[in-house]
Amino acid sequence: MGKGYNGFVLKMMRAKDYRLTVSSTEALTDKYVRLGFAGGGLLKDHPVHPTQFVRMWIPEEGSETLHHRGYTIIDQDPDGDRFWIEFALHDGPAANWARAAAVGDQVECTVMGSDFTLPDPLPAEFLIFGDTASLPAVNSLLDAIGDIPARIWLEWQYESDTTLPVRTGPKDQLTWVQRVDDGRLMRELARDIDCPKDAFVWAACDAFTTRSIAKTLQTTHELPKSAVKARGYWK
Repeated sequence: MGKGYNGFVLKMMRAKDYRLTVSSTEALTDKYVRLGFAGGGLLKDHPVHPTQFVRMWIPEEGSETLHHRGYTIIDQDPDGDRFWIEFALHDGPAANWARAAAVGDQVECTVMGSDFTLPDPLPAEFLIFGDTASLPAVNSLLDAIGDIPARIWLEWQYESDTTLPVRTGPKDQLTWVQRVDDGRLMRELARDIDCPKDAFVWAACDAFTTRSIAKTLQTTHELPKSAVKARGYWK
């Protein structure tokens, strides 16, 4: 199967490829599945960090082209060469593959561009905007920041989404926000919240909403660009 133009570009950038093997499957809800993977040596080459991600090459039945999708890896165990990836299920090649995945199945991935580090010095508060697609990254970030308080807003599309585990601590505040009008409520929320001048923002929703949130935090709330980390997780 072919990786197309994206594969060519990553190869020219000397990105390294790995073959992952499914080691476990678990349905967290009717719309969310968690797969365990043997890493094929990936974690020996790439140190663990919050929001760490890989670029998976997803096969599709009846097609010779592999689909390129980015996914966060969580609960990394470098000594055991294993980690987990969670998939929000919808109608698409990656979701369909994850829905049908079985122990022993293999999939290729490429590592390139995953380099997030926590701000230094750490802020007084984190403001986190996400959804079910970025929830694994949100959870890895919450694990990493420890006792620093965070306010977290997560978009939901299905009622079962709000039952997904979020790794909040006693100082954190979690709000689930229904996705309507292509993310309008999240964009309005970013405009209306109380935003301390020493906060750090991490935003990862759909690309349009993420760009809007980042712009609002920098213009309306006057946060410096260095205090806002934004990445569109889907289109």
